[in-house]
Amino acid sequence: MRRWNGITEIPADLAASVLTIGNFDGVHLGHRAVLAEVVAAARAEGVPAVAVTFDPHPATVHRPGSAPTLLTGLDDRLALMAQTGLDAVLVINYTEEFARQAPEEFVRRYFVEALHARRVVIGEDIRFGWGNVGDRTTMTELGRRLGFEVEVVHDVAEPGERRWSSTWVRELLAEGDCAGVTRVLGRPHRMRGVVVHGEARGREMGFPTANLDTEATGTIPADGVYAGWLVRYPGTPEEISLPAAISIGTNPTFDGVQRRVEAHVLGRTDLDLYDEVVVVEFVRRLRPTLRYEGMAALIEQMRQDVISAADVLGVPHPAQLPTSGSATH
Repeated sequence: MRRWNGITEIPADLAASVLTIGNFDGVHLGHRAVLAEVVAAARAEGVPAVAVTFDPHPATVHRPGSAPTLLTGLDDRLALMAQTGLDAVLVINYTEEFARQAPEEFVRRYFVEALHARRVVIGEDIRFGWGNVGDRTTMTELGRRLGFEVEVVHDVAEPGERRWSSTWVRELLAEGDCAGVTRVLGRPHRMRGVVVHGEARGREMGFPTANLDTEATGTIPADGVYAGWLVRYPGTPEEISLPAAISIGTNPTFDGVQRRVEAHVLGRTDLDLYDEVVVVEFVRRLRPTLRYEGMAALIEQMRQDVISAADVLGVPHPAQLPTSGSATH
């Protein structure tokens, strides 16, 4: 999948396309239904399938103090979009100036003059143009006047459930409901970040952890301990997923105040992950964050967490696990 950072990078020989537009935060199953229709229509037309998206997210520009946390950073969003079969994504730098365009001005410049849209596939809740005054009716009328077809993909959800949405995923993450999140996303939730040095308490207890930096992308789930995966070299031929127990919280046993996301690769004490970019995937919440009276009790609980995580992930228990008397000081 090609990435175009602005219309100046669109190839001059692009004669036609089938496209869609959206933020696609999380690339959940609702998004995937729209993107699948774009790809199918493009293949039928014999033209490229293109998605138009924005960076940064418009909410962070218009409501910087109250914008929701993003489910995916741009790198993960594009990687997930590529899995749908898209040929290209146009990433538009979203600014206040860009946002001032009227719906017709935006559509004419980007869809007609730049991407030569033959068909535009949209969801029911589309909003675009200054003040979000453009909707699916607006797009349909512009298509008639500017020469492209418009196809509306209706809201998608499991029978008897609410429509799939990024808002719903955030609510489920706040509850630590990994199964619900996976059902809406069609995959486990993930975070991506650089591994940084922590306070080394995990290593002292025999459970070294990879601490994600505070700039890591992806919404942080509810505090607790999770079974999941640590992915090294994401997006490369060397990519490898390692089973992990993941802790989110402030380390209340040690009176911590900074919320951290840290992952222990099951049974591994030999990994040097510092300064690597890794992805952490959350499969199931094992328990809430608790305060323990002393290190011995915490080590015993961590032993149980590792065993529980291995059972959830379907991998063998580590051959050797630290005991309460094995911590180093």
